[in-house]
Amino acid sequence: MEFSLSEKASVLRDRLVLFMDQHIYPAEKDYSEYIHSTDNPWQTPPIIEELKIRAKEADLWNLFLPTKHYESGLSNIDYAPLAEIMGRVIWAPMVFNCNAPDTGNMEVFMNYGTEAHKEKWLTPLLKGEIRSSFAMTEPDVASSDATNVQCSIVRDGDEYVINGRKWFITGIMHEACKIIIVMGKTDPDNANRHLQQSQILVPKDTPGVKIIRPLTTLGYLGAPLGEAELVFDNVRVPAENLLLGEGRGFEIAQGRLGPGRIHHCMRLVGCAQRAVELMCKRVETRSTFGRKLSEHQSVREDIAQSFCDVEQARLLTLMAAEKIDRLGNKEAKDLIAAIKIVTPAMAGRVIDRAIQIHGAGGLTKDYFLAEAYNYARQIRFADGPDQVHMMQLGRSLVKQYN
Repeated sequence: MEFSLSEKASVLRDRLVLFMDQHIYPAEKDYSEYIHSTDNPWQTPPIIEELKIRAKEADLWNLFLPTKHYESGLSNIDYAPLAEIMGRVIWAPMVFNCNAPDTGNMEVFMNYGTEAHKEKWLTPLLKGEIRSSFAMTEPDVASSDATNVQCSIVRDGDEYVINGRKWFITGIMHEACKIIIVMGKTDPDNANRHLQQSQILVPKDTPGVKIIRPLTTLGYLGAPLGEAELVFDNVRVPAENLLLGEGRGFEIAQGRLGPGRIHHCMRLVGCAQRAVELMCKRVETRSTFGRKLSEHQSVREDIAQSFCDVEQARLLTLMAAEKIDRLGNKEAKDLIAAIKIVTPAMAGRVIDRAIQIHGAGGLTKDYFLAEAYNYARQIRFADGPDQVHMMQLGRSLVKQYN
């Protein structure tokens, strides 16, 4: 199978690589110092705002846009290598308006929003004027089974009333976050557990939306987007804020998550690829027991294995992207599950080897490795944990051969 980029995507890739070299990598130190010293970590760092302007000028804005909705958009197979390049720096996707959860939320608006929803929320999101979040996971139930979600969405005249508790809601802490897509139950007694849920739009400033606390993952605050625990306490929104109709929450979720998993996995391939490159440079500059690190057999084995791991995950993810483009999310579901099983775990292993080769320094913010490891470990939960994808993939494969 050949994965060739379109001429347009090839041009964008070359332009993006140059932009990363000229503007993103040189800004890593300033960005890190700002995030670790600011009194307000939930606002966009000034360096990001400056780079966003440059990205727009370079026509490197909203690269994720799908061809389904925009003539200027890209297919998944064309966007995947760009996601890998941006993924080499954790915060880089924000510069190009290609960061999660906003890309997934924007696709929700494109696919399922009304014209009024699009005008009010999608347009400013595409311009990078506001941010958004997606609220599904709950602390009081095992949310790896999304049918367990207990947040209630109850019709009351021309409004819906929302009550529930959510956590690990990415993007909610950002000052510019204005809209939350909430998944909850409108029909908890429906015999079909996958028709109990709906998704509804809740402006962040709606009375009753209460942020309880920001959360960390492995000690990282995730600023400026942040993650948080929040409560919906008798939150009232207009009935027209319901997306698509009652009972269609899972349908929306599946439409949202297919391309999103491609994005996450390719960003992680970028993290892992950069880790391999850093390993190769590091081992030529350090010596132990009279030899350069690069001359030790165990070090060579780690680098060789890491190369193989990255290449395998990249090719598998590109296969999934190509199948989505050709046949759609449903037909590509086995490959989508496979990349979600393989790629975050791969990135964690490769980055861990790079940390080991960098010694204790690899654990510090002097290198991108520790934060990249946190990202890889986090994504083994986000968009469905490993075990759920393995369960679903195994079930699907058994059906195919019986």
